[in-house]
This record gives sequence, structure tokens and C-alpha cells, in this order.
Amino acid sequence: MSKTEERDLGDAGAQLSTAPTENPADQAIGGPTLSVVGWVRWFWRQLTSMRVALILLFMLSLGAIPGSLVPQNSVDELKVQAFKKQHDLLTPVYEKLQFFDVYSSVWFSAIYILLFVSLIGCIVPRSWQFVGQLRSRPPGAPKRLTRLPAYTTWRTETDPEQVREAALAVLKKRRFRADAAGDAVAAEKGYLREAGNLVFHVSLIVMLVAFATGTLFKSEGGKLIVEGDGFSNTLIQYDDFKSGSLFDTDELVPFSFSLDSFTGTYAKDGPQRGTPRTYEAAVTWSKGDGPARKSVIEVNKPLEVDGTKVYLLSHGYAPVVTVRDGKGKVVSSGAVPLLPIDSNVTSTGAIKVMDGYRDKNGKKDQLGFQAFFVPTFAGAGHGDMFSQFPGLEYPVLALTGYHGSLGVDAGLPQNVYQLDTRKMEQFKDADGEILKQRLRPGETMKLPDGAGSITFENEVKEWASFQISQQPGNGWALAGAIAAITGLIGSLFIQRRRVWVRAVRGADGVTVVEMAGLGRAESAKLPEELAELAVTLNAQAPTAPEPVEVPAEGAEK
Repeated sequence: MSKTEERDLGDAGAQLSTAPTENPADQAIGGPTLSVVGWVRWFWRQLTSMRVALILLFMLSLGAIPGSLVPQNSVDELKVQAFKKQHDLLTPVYEKLQFFDVYSSVWFSAIYILLFVSLIGCIVPRSWQFVGQLRSRPPGAPKRLTRLPAYTTWRTETDPEQVREAALAVLKKRRFRADAAGDAVAAEKGYLREAGNLVFHVSLIVMLVAFATGTLFKSEGGKLIVEGDGFSNTLIQYDDFKSGSLFDTDELVPFSFSLDSFTGTYAKDGPQRGTPRTYEAAVTWSKGDGPARKSVIEVNKPLEVDGTKVYLLSHGYAPVVTVRDGKGKVVSSGAVPLLPIDSNVTSTGAIKVMDGYRDKNGKKDQLGFQAFFVPTFAGAGHGDMFSQFPGLEYPVLALTGYHGSLGVDAGLPQNVYQLDTRKMEQFKDADGEILKQRLRPGETMKLPDGAGSITFENEVKEWASFQISQQPGNGWALAGAIAAITGLIGSLFIQRRRVWVRAVRGADGVTVVEMAGLGRAESAKLPEELAELAVTLNAQAPTAPEPVEVPAEGAEK
């Protein structure tokens, strides 16, 4: 229905929506020619319009794209550093655009805040207007019902008062909000359309608030745990930890858990060979000084303790190695976790001996070994040393040894999975070649000149990486999303419409019944619904027979 038609129908065509009316002066090219206050008012009307809110929502969606495609400092700084090393040209551009910190960037925050203000400025007046509509009566019938898009009429011998009473009963039975006024009955239905519209927009605000709460008060950290080791939820226990600007470390939930075992099984044949079939971590956990409990953590099935969730992220192997000096003294022994580089868990890492080792002359020294591990080795002469299967079918550990300074005494942070060889020297064999060797479980690599040995023990432990996350806004965000979908369905599929029934006595004493309907949008359902109502009402106020024409005296028969 056009604005002109709405004005012609008066109150009957007004307020079918809670959308704010537009001031024609505001639509003039170049904006209003007003004072500063007028410009502020114009800007506020534009900001709180539905059109601008949709534009801002679309911009927010576009802004989230680089946050999904580009590594984020808030998620994984190592990936960010690797990306910067690989993309020298893109890095300075991305840094200026704040693409590595999208969700805390100035431009994303500006869109976020403007959308928040726009939604509130749009919803508050519409909510009051909607409440006013609910408390008011349906508008009276226009003078000429024939101008409405759905219209029908008939004549009946039933009294007008009886027709109006019957119409009121029929409309109320069909869940219309009906009221008799003068010679007509006015009815309205479909208020849930506007209610759904408001619920949708309120839900967007709830989701925005939940997102902001989760960002400001969240905590998120990672921990790699080898079978048999444990974790306590304190700051120093994390491998990496990030939190929102308003998070207090005193809010960390006091609990601990240990990794009893990791179980991973894989498809051994067919096109899905190597695909995980079982992927779970058995843990023993306790809250504070409470009793120990057993749980199994699976992908997308975290352990939850008072709002803190422990997610299983990844898995790998930790070969058990023993390092001895030239006198046979054990200087290092234990499982060494290595990081996977492909889906078949081909893994790399470093074995570092920082203390306790002395060379053949009794001088303190440090050892380092670059390690390359495959759980299933294809065999010598079958290409490069890459794993053929993620399960432990034929484990092999390849080592290259160094001695010298590991660089840890400088006090600078160092990646435990990488070996800094700038101040180290490679071991060489009797022929002057670089000393490197592939070891099977139980085998030993001898270091030259009585420098000692390293043994790959008959045990390969498994490790699991966990993400410990506390994000208070998740529940509200989920509730807001469900409510938004529900409200959107209501606003799209429920039609706001009005029906009027007028019954007046004609000049010949026969009652003339008129029925008309008006909807928020053009729809074929409105005429159909009006026809059903007319049929029902016609059964109680049947059509009067047509008057018999009496021939004039002297007319030919």
C-alpha cells in the first residue's frame, strides 16, 4: 500500500507498522537546511533508521571476513609470525589495516558501536509505539470500504445490530482483536509480526552485548600434556594465555586434571585410510580439594567445570629418549613431545640437554638434537622420511646432534620445539660427515669422540593439546541467536491485517453488509481470509432474495 493510499484511508491505514515515519524535508538532496540542532536531529534519524542498521550489520559481517581468513594475534601469535615471514609485501598493509587484530581494531569497534547505538535508537521508540498499539482499539472503518484491496458486500434481512453482533463473535473466534464502533465492527490481527520484528532486533542487541562481554571478560589458554602428566588451572601452568581487558586472574576456576591416556584409532584401508575413528583423552580431574573424577574428553565434547571448558584440540607423539655422557651417566631422560606437520603425524621437534652434561674433558657443555619422527615408516629406499599412517605401526626417530650453547642463558624466550644452532656445532663421524641416524625403538646413536649417546627407548607416549576457555557470554549469544531466528520467522511469515464489517439499513429496509480487508503488504491470503469470514458471517446473515419486479399497468405481457 502506497503512502498516498495510507493518507486517503486516514487512521484505518495508519500504524500497520511501528516503523518510524520519514520527514520529507530529511529526504531533500544535500540534507536539511537547518541549524546545528537540525543537523544533529537529521543524523540521529539516519543512524536509527532500519536501512542504516542493515548497512552496518552488513559491514560488520564483511569486517569479520579478514578476522576469519587472516591469522589473529588473539588466537595464535605463532601463526601470525609465520604469516608475516611468508608475506613480506602484505604484512605492512595488513598491519596498517589492523587485520592481525580485527576484533579489537578501531574500525571494527566503530562499526560495532554504531550498530549498537542504531539498534537501541530504533527499538526503544518502536517498542513504546507497539505497546501503545496493543492498548488501543482497532481503528474505525473508513467511509468508503470499496477503496480497500479486499472487498465484498451483500444484502440481508437480518437486523444491522444482529449482523454486527454476529460479526464481532466470528472475528473474535478467529482470534481477531475486535471492537464495535458506530455502524461497523473493526478488527485487527497479526500483532506477532511486529512483536517478531522487535524480538529480532532486541536479540541482535543481546548478541552484541554477549559478544562484548565475552571479549572483555574471556580467558583462553593452551596446554600440551603428555600421558601421565597433569595441569592445574593457574596462570604459570599455561603454555600460552590470553584474556580480555577486564578479566581478573583471580577469576580462574580452581581445578586440575591429568591425562591418563590418549586413544586414537584410524581407518586402515579404503579411500578414508588414516581418518580418525576414535579420538579421545581419558582424564582424571578434581575441583579444588574435591574428590577425583574420571572423564573422557572428545572433539566438540569438552570437560566443563563451573563455566570453564576444556577442549581437546590436537594430538601427537612423544618418544621416550635417554641421553648419557661419555661416562655413561644419564643426563636426561623422558618423553619429548614433537609437533605434527601433516595428517599422518609426521613430527618434528628438538631435544635439549641444558644442564648436567660434561664432555670427555669434564667441561660443561650443552647438547641439542633435531628430531624427525614418523609413527609409520615406509622403509629405506621408499622416498623421503614421511609417515604413511597416523598410527604407531613402524615408528622411526631420525636425529641430528649438536653441541655448544643452546642460547637459553641469554634470558630471552625460546621455542621449545625449535633448536637455535647459531652458537652450536654439529657432531661429525669419523669420515667428517654430519652425524645423523635413524633409530628404531631400543636403538642407540653413539656420539663421536666419547661424547656420549642417545637412546630411543622402547616406549612412545602420546600427548594431547587442550584449550582451556572461560567465556561468559556464550550462553547469552546462543539464546540471542535462537530468539533472533524465531523473531525473524514471525516477522516474515505473519501478516498484519485489518478487517471491517459495516451493517446499515438501506432505503428499502433491507440491511446492506459490507466487508473489507487491509494488509501490511499485498498478499493473496487476505482476500481468501476475507472470503472465509464472509461465508461464515453469511451463514448467520443470509443473503436476502432479490426483489420481484412488478410490471407496470398496461405493459405488454
